[in-house]
Amino acid sequence: MQDTTTSLWETSVGSDPAFLLARANALSLADAAAALASHGLKVRSYSVLALACGDLRPTQRELSEFLRLDPSQVVSLLDDLERRGWVSREPDPRDRRVNVVVATAAGRTACARAREAVEAAQRAHFAVFDDEEFDTFTALLRRLAIGP
Repeated sequence: MQDTTTSLWETSVGSDPAFLLARANALSLADAAAALASHGLKVRSYSVLALACGDLRPTQRELSEFLRLDPSQVVSLLDDLERRGWVSREPDPRDRRVNVVVATAAGRTACARAREAVEAAQRAHFAVFDDEEFDTFTALLRRLAIGP
């Protein structure tokens, strides 16, 4: 007799792209969350911190739109990162009514350490792909994420 889990893969759900993407996402997020836990971060807070560490100086609205989070969620994440001394909100020189998010030196250090852990977890998680497959997979996901 076949294992029930194996049999479930043979159903229509087992080949449904939306289901497969959701399951792959859940597994990847679990690995990333485990890697980030020892750094006191969750996937969403790490994403905000990593974006703040770049040179783009995103606004809170840009973070909300890019991460597909409600603006109140971004405010909460920023409040936490700010309390830790990892980010600051500064007036945008182009529009003083808007705040941009900037990482502090301590935030950059924390992000670099967390990034190493995330990258190690990703290497292990995506080891099912060779380098070319991984590059293709990433390019396809990016196309899907950007949309039409």
